[in-house]
Amino acid sequence: MAMPSKRLQGEDDILLTPWRDFPIEDADPFASPDEEKWDFILVSGIHEVGSEKEIKRKKFLDELSKKGFTIKKIEDKKLFYGVRAPEQIFRKYQCLLRNPDRKLNNPDVHHKTPVTTRIRIVNFILQNTTTPDLEKLQDLMKKKVFEATFPLHEKEEVREFLKERWARWRDIFCQQPIEKIRCYFGEKVALYFAWLGWYTYLLGIAAVAGLVVFVAGITVFNSSQVSKEICEADSTIMCPLCDQKCPFWLLSDTCTYAKVTHMIDNEGTVLFAMFMAIWATVFLELWKRRRATVVTDWDLYKWDEEEEDLAMELLNNLQQEPRQYQHSYFRSTIILLLVLLMIAVLIGIAHALVIYRVVATAFFTQSNSEFLREQANTMAVMTGAVLHYITIVTMTKVNRRVALYLCDLEKPRTFSQRENNFTVKLFTFQFFTNFSSLIYIAFFLGRINGHPGNYVRIAGKWRLEECHPSGCITDLFIQMAIIMLLKQTISNVMEYLIPWITHKIHKKQQRPKKRSVMLGEEEEVEDPCKRQWLSNYQLNEVNVFSLFDEFLEMVIQYSFTTIFVAAFPLAPLLAFCNNLFEIRLDAIKMMRLYRRMVPRKAKDIGIWLQVLEAIGILAVIGNGLVIAITSDFIPLQVYKYTYSPCVMENSTGVDCSTGYINHSLSVFRIRDFEPHTKVPETLPDFIKAEIKECRYRDYRNADDYSYTVQFWHIFAARLAFLILFEHVALCVKLIAAWYVPDVPQSVKNQFLGRKHSDLRKDLSMMESSTEV
Repeated sequence: MAMPSKRLQGEDDILLTPWRDFPIEDADPFASPDEEKWDFILVSGIHEVGSEKEIKRKKFLDELSKKGFTIKKIEDKKLFYGVRAPEQIFRKYQCLLRNPDRKLNNPDVHHKTPVTTRIRIVNFILQNTTTPDLEKLQDLMKKKVFEATFPLHEKEEVREFLKERWARWRDIFCQQPIEKIRCYFGEKVALYFAWLGWYTYLLGIAAVAGLVVFVAGITVFNSSQVSKEICEADSTIMCPLCDQKCPFWLLSDTCTYAKVTHMIDNEGTVLFAMFMAIWATVFLELWKRRRATVVTDWDLYKWDEEEEDLAMELLNNLQQEPRQYQHSYFRSTIILLLVLLMIAVLIGIAHALVIYRVVATAFFTQSNSEFLREQANTMAVMTGAVLHYITIVTMTKVNRRVALYLCDLEKPRTFSQRENNFTVKLFTFQFFTNFSSLIYIAFFLGRINGHPGNYVRIAGKWRLEECHPSGCITDLFIQMAIIMLLKQTISNVMEYLIPWITHKIHKKQQRPKKRSVMLGEEEEVEDPCKRQWLSNYQLNEVNVFSLFDEFLEMVIQYSFTTIFVAAFPLAPLLAFCNNLFEIRLDAIKMMRLYRRMVPRKAKDIGIWLQVLEAIGILAVIGNGLVIAITSDFIPLQVYKYTYSPCVMENSTGVDCSTGYINHSLSVFRIRDFEPHTKVPETLPDFIKAEIKECRYRDYRNADDYSYTVQFWHIFAARLAFLILFEHVALCVKLIAAWYVPDVPQSVKNQFLGRKHSDLRKDLSMMESSTEV
């Protein structure tokens, strides 16, 4: 039913709908009378009459009036303009696209067109309406003519259901109502939650597998022959770990660390890394099937986004010519160079973290605290991990600005193209921000630092740090554990607290004006829309890439969970626990703390699928490198089958790893230390004169410190394992991808039946017309 409207004179000479024609039906701040549904709200400051901002606002609203929009103004501390599009716009949309919403299960009872479609179309028209000054809404918002624009959270059945059955912590283990989410937030948001729910569901399987591997490692905590040899090596003197104030130390001092290292570095780690490579492939293949089923039910499997964009452009302006595709090799070259420059900066920051660890180790070893001196390496690793986390938080904001700037340089044709370009660039920057330091620890730490008597030094002073005394994989384990725990606790707490606190502050600041009523004076009836509009305005603003942020957070977590999982088997378990809360956290934010997101139609998760597939390949490479290079798995296997007692005769009943520790340590003569290295003077239970040599982890000759034959055997074995592991894993991934079809047979048969039915109907109509 069309409502009457009248033209009001004053500062806004536009069509305004009188609010007194509507009764107050509900006291809920989000409720509005059934006859008065508004598609969008525009918020403006109260500007002086005749000012430039007031004139620009009037021109924009006039343009909307010319397009048949109904506009209503409410004044409080701000000016609120409710806009409602004429019904013929939505009828034209359905006619142009052959009623694309015919299968939406829960259309709004007040409109023939679903609310999500109405909001999407009105938002497109608002964003593309041009004033006589050739300014769009985005330009006006930059000039503070309008301060906010948003669709309304309204009291409707779907919203109440989602608030009670979805956006609550108590429903953490309940299944998500994806269809209801789609009816309220649109397909893109629904697909995000469908993907996140599916990812979390399958992550539970990986979490169980990782936990089994970890528990299996605990069971051999005290039974490992390697650990026993380290614990019993109370006469093996190790070289100092720094230049100043670092004593000689006994290998047996690292007994506990050695047991912990073997707990995460054993034969089960190799199997788990292979399992995770296969899991990543199966997860994506099963998601493709899940997505095909979901979008088929929504009748969106063959939906054409470009056709819809063209239709909305014509609805906004019949004379609008389509924006042409364009490509500039010069612009692409400039953008490529800028991306490479940004990556170089991020790698430089990773180098700065390396320098920090080196300097921190030196300072800790010179500390007056005995604890800091003894745990200098561990303290440097832990503080470096915290600093790395702070770097991630800081650089995320910088990366976003740079990625947006580069996207603007590209001049993408559509919003989707801009979003895809932004996704690729920001994810690339975030990947180097998050993983540069981990890549250094996993593959370079302790391998480029030289050896006693010939250390590699920074600025000729500080020598590069070595791996943890118990093994290089321990450093990676500590780094992964700290970063994942910090990201998934502090980040989630802040993700909830900041919008919650902001919402409370806005609510307190934007309370409606209270009008004092004099004795005998009748109280003026409050506009029924006022509370609803104010309550929505007090919510936090939704930026255009808000859903992108949620995807990015989960994809970075997916990277942590898969790429270096060989060094941290508990990563899937931590991710699984985090995601159970993440789903409800995102739901609560969207339903209770943020304004209503503009619904967007989609038939898949977009370019994120290609990103996830790329991560799957990196996971195979990364885990293969961790096992081949970082882990002691390969050196131990080479020893067992080449140098151990097992290759000798009459060695039955002997553990094949017996003697491995002594075989993996090289001998260094004390007299060969560099001149500026201060040799420690004391060692518990030893006399300085008796210390002629010390041991260090490497495979070098005792005379000239050149690499031994065993080093080259291990190097060849590492290379062979890496090639074999990656080829086997990639082959298994390809077989899994082939074995699991992307589209279920039921979906294919459904389309087949639909085509057959349509052709039969057309043929029947042809025959009936011929008979006539």
